[in-house]
Amino acid sequence: MKNERARQLTESFRNQRILVVGDLMLDRYIHGTVERISPEAPVPVVRVGRERQVPGGAANVAWNVCAFGGQAVIAGVVGNDAAGRDLVSLMAGQGINTSAVRTVAGIYTTVKMRVLADRQQVVRVDWDPDSEFPAADVDAFCERVSKEIESCTGVVIEDYSKGIVRQEVMDAVLSAARKKGIPVGLDPKDNLNLKIKGITLATPNYRETQVCAGLPVKAPPPGDPLKDPSLRKAAEILLKRWEPEQLLVTLGPNGMYLTSKGVAPRVIQTRAREVYDVSGAGDTVIATCVLALASGATFDEAAVLGNNAAGVVVGKLGTATCSPEELLASVEANER
Repeated sequence: MKNERARQLTESFRNQRILVVGDLMLDRYIHGTVERISPEAPVPVVRVGRERQVPGGAANVAWNVCAFGGQAVIAGVVGNDAAGRDLVSLMAGQGINTSAVRTVAGIYTTVKMRVLADRQQVVRVDWDPDSEFPAADVDAFCERVSKEIESCTGVVIEDYSKGIVRQEVMDAVLSAARKKGIPVGLDPKDNLNLKIKGITLATPNYRETQVCAGLPVKAPPPGDPLKDPSLRKAAEILLKRWEPEQLLVTLGPNGMYLTSKGVAPRVIQTRAREVYDVSGAGDTVIATCVLALASGATFDEAAVLGNNAAGVVVGKLGTATCSPEELLASVEANER
């Protein structure tokens, strides 16, 4: 991508209002050092230096939108607990519009705590309760989502299989977005039963592509992704089942696999220089791509920008975002 075109698109990001619908999480980090092994068990003793917490899950997608200068509205649910209150406060502090967040009694906010020592993740601890949302809350949520879309230029559906991304919500999003004529991006997890015909862009990773296609999960083989028969078969199944305008499979160090009905697959090579942490890279990809599509980008242009943005965030420790300046610097470096 030429630098001038990338600059034109990123400058247009600030004119976009993106609704992010999905599972909200609170990401907590404990940073420390390891100097000895515990006498109680063969595990490292982490001496804590600092703690921090940031928006995670769908909240991280919205945070990425705001980091690019766009306007983000988040629609999801939290529990009536300290973690839920902390998460809403963090999102508001990052400039995210939280007016469509519902606090639901009887559920608990998902929390992921990572303990890191000298840039190495030692352990992750999840508070991940199974919760059922009352039907009345689902109906009210769908009504609010439909209303929010009326003033948005794009939508991201971020599914982490925590329960909020369900058929009623999907139907409400696609119907309202279709009326408005705006792009809808889906970052799926493993929900095989969702009917999502009419989606603009789907961005599963390699494993999710196989799971959603109903195929046995295999590790990606080395070499050219275009010569991977398992990937090609899974992509063909999803193109037929979901009928997306574009399917973009994220392949980590192997880049991105793009395909659509009647168009030969192609691969965009990875743009990461250093990889410290892949947490949230998929969130950055979908946020960048939908912002770009809302700004008038082609699918290939959106993928290139998403690829470069992901290359920036994996070079950072923990859940992170990419700024417009970092994105343009990455595009310029790769152009050279």
